[in-house]
Amino acid sequence: MPVLTTDAESETGIPKSLSNEPPSETMEEIEHTCPQPRLAVHCVLFEAPLSEWPKNPESFLSSKGARKTLTAPAPFADETSCQCQAPHEKLTIAQARLGTPVDRPVRVYADGIFDLFHSGHARALMQAKTLFPNSYLLVGVCSDDLTHKFKGFTVMNEAERYEALRHCRYVDEVIRDAPWTLTPEFLEKHKIDFVAHDDIPYSSAGSDDVYKHIKEAGMFVPTQRTEGISTSDIITRIVRDYDVYARRNLQRGYTAKELNVSFINEKRYRFQNQVDKMKEKVKNVEERSKEFVNRVEEKSHDLIQKWEEKSREFIGNFLELFGPDGAWKQMFQERSSRMLQALSPKQSPVSSPTRSRSPSRSPSPTFSWLPNKTSPPSSPKAASASISSMSEGDEDEK
Repeated sequence: MPVLTTDAESETGIPKSLSNEPPSETMEEIEHTCPQPRLAVHCVLFEAPLSEWPKNPESFLSSKGARKTLTAPAPFADETSCQCQAPHEKLTIAQARLGTPVDRPVRVYADGIFDLFHSGHARALMQAKTLFPNSYLLVGVCSDDLTHKFKGFTVMNEAERYEALRHCRYVDEVIRDAPWTLTPEFLEKHKIDFVAHDDIPYSSAGSDDVYKHIKEAGMFVPTQRTEGISTSDIITRIVRDYDVYARRNLQRGYTAKELNVSFINEKRYRFQNQVDKMKEKVKNVEERSKEFVNRVEEKSHDLIQKWEEKSREFIGNFLELFGPDGAWKQMFQERSSRMLQALSPKQSPVSSPTRSRSPSRSPSPTFSWLPNKTSPPSSPKAASASISSMSEGDEDEK
């Protein structure tokens, strides 16, 4: 990691342009032309050609409801280096936090390897970007040669790490092939005001704390690490679950040579993949069978419930019809009373059949008790009544 080294020009290791010594020539008339933070202005309510825009478009657009957003990745330092000729006076942290100087942004530098760029990196850069009200964040990324020499092998190559940093919203400029140790020439070249990094002593390149000289010069601003996430943690997870990732990539079409897997391990991984597929199929069948059984149980419960309801209804109807006070008993009683009434009616005929006499012939006894051929008696009671009426008639004749 970077470290500030001293030279013969400055005992503290700070370039002369950043020291408290006044410049040899007065340069008060020279304005600062430092690059501004990368925020592109998008007009929302104001549409006009650039020739008709006011001299201060940002303030005008903000008054018109414009918004600022990012539209492109951060540039590289060799593409847009700071060519400002105005002196960069040394600032204290207190002055920078008060928003001074007002004519240029505070240039903050953060460096690292940034392998497998993750949220911990992004949060550190966010803190470095928001240290002061007006900050221009430069991020230095070490090359593969330096990293492999002082730290170890990386997962991502330097080009991939450069691009990852360019697309972080907090980064204003990316410095490729950043030095492992900070020199006064490097600080002066990029006109760096402060260096941001976590405050944990970083031992490297034969030093117990590579930021010791930066801290002594008052140019170090600490940031907080994000616990639970780091490049080493991610690599540890990959190594721990190596078999899982190797099997997954074999299943996705990678060759054993690309994965650096031996022939035996390849066959073992493929066999395990087949076993996992069979387990998945069995699991699916079990889930489907359980679902089918659950459906059958639900339907059986519904059928039993409906059967119980129908049985109760049937039993109720049966009792209503054939019970002690049921409709069948009443109907039977009505029909039996009708039959009895038909066999023995309650009323008999009042008058008896008339006897016919011939005037020319002498009276002779008639037997009216004989049954009439045309109208037989309807019942035994009626027959007895007719016989009694006949006998009464004979008595009247006598």
